[in-house]
Amino acid sequence: MRKAPVTSANREGIVADEAEIIERVGPRLRAFRQTAGLTLSQLAAQTGLTPSTLSRLERAQIRPSLEQLLPLARVYGVPLDELVAAPAHGDPRVHLRPVRREGLTYVPLGVNRGELQAFKVIYPAVSDLPPARFHAHPGREWLYVLSGEVRLVLSDQITDLTVGEAAEFDTTTPHWIGNAHPTLPAEIIAIYGKQGGRIHLADLER
Repeated sequence: MRKAPVTSANREGIVADEAEIIERVGPRLRAFRQTAGLTLSQLAAQTGLTPSTLSRLERAQIRPSLEQLLPLARVYGVPLDELVAAPAHGDPRVHLRPVRREGLTYVPLGVNRGELQAFKVIYPAVSDLPPARFHAHPGREWLYVLSGEVRLVLSDQITDLTVGEAAEFDTTTPHWIGNAHPTLPAEIIAIYGKQGGRIHLADLER
């Protein structure tokens, strides 16, 4: 099959798309850094790039290279396409891939590991629950009960939630979420901040 020739019009369109992406990269890089609470000097220490280079990247004064973007994506914990805001094409639907771990089922509801990560979580009945594992980390978490009864433990405070109820809490408090019903499963929608998402994903990948 012969490839279609690259015409002058096509070439101009490609260059325009690249220019648009590059123009957007600078403000996005600055936003990622500010969200992470890092100064240019702190980011430089973590990436090996100089503060001057980082500043010029954020002001779109230089074209970012792969060698510059890779350490930035690593520090911010995002894929390259999210870092540069490449145009989205194709089917916007998320292809659900459940992950089962220690009796729990996690269904990621998004493809990007950005500031917020959404999951559907299915808890087995109390008799099949894994041992409680408390977490504490910077950030906040939200949950909404889809079915069943859910138990939220914040340090020594126990709260039972039923269908249609929601909770939001500071995750610097040691916390655990599980089923409150002895025989029926429960389902929630959980939204984690970046730190919480990393910890829960690490649990899944163990």
